[in-house]
Amino acid sequence: MSETASRVAIGLAAHLGRGVQRVATDLIVGRMRALPRTVEELDAPLLSRIMGRAVTSVAVIGGDAGTSSRARLALTGDGVPDSVFVKIPARTIATRLMGELGRLAETETRFYRELSPHLCGLPRCYGTAFDGLTGRYVLVLEDLGDDRCAFADTLHPLTVQQASSVVERLALLHARFWERVPGWAYTASGDSTSLLTGPLLKISARRIAETTDIPVEDGRFIDDNYRVVARLIDEPPHTVMHGDAHPGNVYFRDGQAGLLDWQAVRRGHPSRELAYTLVTGMTTGDRQRHERDLLDNYRRALAAAGGPLLDRDELWDRYRMAALYAYVAPLITAGIGGMQDDEIALEACAGVWPLSTTSTRWHF
Repeated sequence: MSETASRVAIGLAAHLGRGVQRVATDLIVGRMRALPRTVEELDAPLLSRIMGRAVTSVAVIGGDAGTSSRARLALTGDGVPDSVFVKIPARTIATRLMGELGRLAETETRFYRELSPHLCGLPRCYGTAFDGLTGRYVLVLEDLGDDRCAFADTLHPLTVQQASSVVERLALLHARFWERVPGWAYTASGDSTSLLTGPLLKISARRIAETTDIPVEDGRFIDDNYRVVARLIDEPPHTVMHGDAHPGNVYFRDGQAGLLDWQAVRRGHPSRELAYTLVTGMTTGDRQRHERDLLDNYRRALAAAGGPLLDRDELWDRYRMAALYAYVAPLITAGIGGMQDDEIALEACAGVWPLSTTSTRWHF
């Protein structure tokens, strides 16, 4: 094993150990810590401390679960919003361990504390709390569940107009942090946990092959060579990326796109984000007919917001190669299960599969 590979393996072992330790510590002493284990435990004194405002009452309006436990809360108090949206850790140990593997809670709370004040087109943050000992957290956000916002989802492809609005939103994000990426944001390929991606791809492909007719065997080359290709995709220049801008994390307000769920923030080249967003977000036909125009819209918006004017042909070439990520994410999500509704993940996986071949080329 090379020295670099040894360092990555050691880093992975340390990271996995830290995640397991956090979850185990929470099981033992979590009840004695300040942050709650369930949404029902979010009371007025705790929210007052997190929000820095005097909350006098809290009532749960509704909620759901995925990679986190989420709920809408009705509030009363001095200068507090009528309702908020909160996120806390998932209830199941397996999902929590997956979250620790991806640093989801730590990443999202840090993003909202440090980076979100410089951006628009995302929910307002009223407060965050993160416990490094147990991995527990509370994220209090603007409640978007009203008539002003329309939410996309992974089962309904974006229209061309919607996709254009999304890439323009991404351009504003990328321009703001172009080659000014905070040190804690890492590339997907540079993280030690990327050692697990290849094995997870193979496990997921095997499980999907057993239960669906999706031709997962066509992706064997990518399964076997993921890290090599991913490093090429993540070559500089870098900016801050949302990291998971599929339709399920998109909303529209007053005709403009906004982005939700900032738990997968990474550094990287914008081609990765653009390929993932357009491939998972549009029908194959719409994407093939309009993607060059959409990339041109992105280039213009990036430059107008203070970023560079990217070379058209170079961006196109890197975008084509970066479609790897549109294959990896839904395949692992569908194959492993539990991170979101299985049917949604399988629909996304089936939707991108016609793009894949046994090399890093794609049918564009």
